[in-house]
Amino acid sequence: MLRRDLQGGHDSMVSGLELKKRFAIRAACAAACALLAGTSPAQQDLAAKPVFSESEIKIILSHGPWPAPAQADPSNRVSGKPDAIDFGTRLFFDQRLSASGTLSCSSCHVPERNWTDNLTRGVGMSEVDRNTPTLMNLLASRWYGWSGASDSLWSQSLRPILDPRELAATPRHVAQLVRDDEQLSCRYRKAFGTPPSAADDEAVLVDVGKALAAFQETLASGRTPFDRFRDALAKATEPPPGTYSEPAQRGLKIFIGKGGCTACHSGPNFTGGEFFATGLSRFAPRGQPDPGRRDAIRQLMESRFNLLGPYNDDPTGASAARTREASLEKAGFGEFKVPSLRNLILTAPYGRDGGVETLAEVARHYAGLDPASLHAKDGRPAKPLDLTPREQTDLVVFLESLSTFSNPWRPDDGGQCH
Repeated sequence: MLRRDLQGGHDSMVSGLELKKRFAIRAACAAACALLAGTSPAQQDLAAKPVFSESEIKIILSHGPWPAPAQADPSNRVSGKPDAIDFGTRLFFDQRLSASGTLSCSSCHVPERNWTDNLTRGVGMSEVDRNTPTLMNLLASRWYGWSGASDSLWSQSLRPILDPRELAATPRHVAQLVRDDEQLSCRYRKAFGTPPSAADDEAVLVDVGKALAAFQETLASGRTPFDRFRDALAKATEPPPGTYSEPAQRGLKIFIGKGGCTACHSGPNFTGGEFFATGLSRFAPRGQPDPGRRDAIRQLMESRFNLLGPYNDDPTGASAARTREASLEKAGFGEFKVPSLRNLILTAPYGRDGGVETLAEVARHYAGLDPASLHAKDGRPAKPLDLTPREQTDLVVFLESLSTFSNPWRPDDGGQCH
């Protein structure tokens, strides 16, 4: 069996040699950008140490504390329950969940790759249209998937199981697997309190999605250099020496100020969870434009598995409030969800289409945008940021400080279910 070890972390994401290569490349890029800006790295080191105003400190503090407090999903009756997490973990790595018996959820969401695959676009039974997003830090999100076509983590977990380009399974296939396998059937019974239904395939399928969601809710990234700096500010103390560089602090000042990045990347998880057309994703899959959020709203409202349907376990119905409002949403063409920036350096390539390979390219793209105009969606003439090469480099250094190579999750054999 496989489980998440909550005790400490280990640098298992990439090898030490690869880390050295990556940081050497970044150092070379930083030096090149500094030269383009007309200053040498030595001169940059002499720059004045950033000073943050009271209002800036307030914004910085809003990006924590981390990790954020865990909250159970009211629409999923087994959210947070150990037996469901155990069952969901088994399912996540089980290739028999796919129609071919050769693919599992972990085929695209690879633990050692920060629960993504580092491919331009995901590949199941065939290539899909979008980049594989990480599964880190999904708990308490508003919407799921690049376009937000799912309103719960458990309903999102069903989509790739049924998609003919991904696992290509059917409700009958999934239900029969759970019924016929002694260990899966045992774990289903422990998680849900009853054996899997002998007649209702869809009910068993939905419970599989809820167990998978219970497992995915446990995947949270560790504390970063930024978090240590932020917490030091909260205590009005100096961060430990060497934990947060001045370039990172300069980049943070741009992020919360001139760059206007917090308009979209807000809160402890560095995302407001809303949808925008930023132009970062440049390619149309299969030659067809991707409508993004506009089409996703239709898919959401037509789904039997949305929170307005019969499978929402929330007796109050409060969890479905945002779903009821979705049909009134004024979504523009080509809008996609703002991703979290945590562990960003581990999830390249970037963008809905995976068309951007480096953080430097991302910074260069946004350096020419007007974040206020983008967030307002009011069509007014834009005022580009015009970030200098040095400012872009500092911004990248800050973004890197939101990542950690610590991966506390570990596979383990949990023994037999009885």
